[in-house]
Amino acid sequence: MNTQEIDALSKQKAYDLYDSGAIHRIEIGTTAGLQTIHRYLFDGLYDFAGQIRELNISKGNFRFANALYLKDALRMIEQMPENTFEAITDKYVEMNVAHPFLEGNGRATRIWLDLLFKKRLAKVVDWQQVDKTLYLQAMERSPVNDLEISFYCKTR
Repeated sequence: MNTQEIDALSKQKAYDLYDSGAIHRIEIGTTAGLQTIHRYLFDGLYDFAGQIRELNISKGNFRFANALYLKDALRMIEQMPENTFEAITDKYVEMNVAHPFLEGNGRATRIWLDLLFKKRLAKVVDWQQVDKTLYLQAMERSPVNDLEISFYCKTR
């Protein structure tokens, strides 16, 4: 299966996650909740759906959290506050730096972020209004400066 097919199928599974109501049974702000989302989206598409990676990965010149320390990093991220927009955005940026899965981190963590905003602040991100290219560039810069991500994740 090629990348485009995986993208299309996982996107449909994301719609199903909401339409089925399964989204309401997911733990908010936890690694286990993120694993549940990832498993739902990529089960049958990746052998490692929902599994925390044990290999080091990078994108471009950026290395994500070292697999040796990943589980400790995820425990620390879980403990981060979730009571303000800024705190939730910080937690999201840290989860992106951790990048717990071999593939499929972006879609799974955006849903995870949406759940945090909705449950903690009664707000949502209108992803249709976000320029995908600019957003991805902001995510690449977020470990150094997360102000852009705050702009793109503004809620209503």
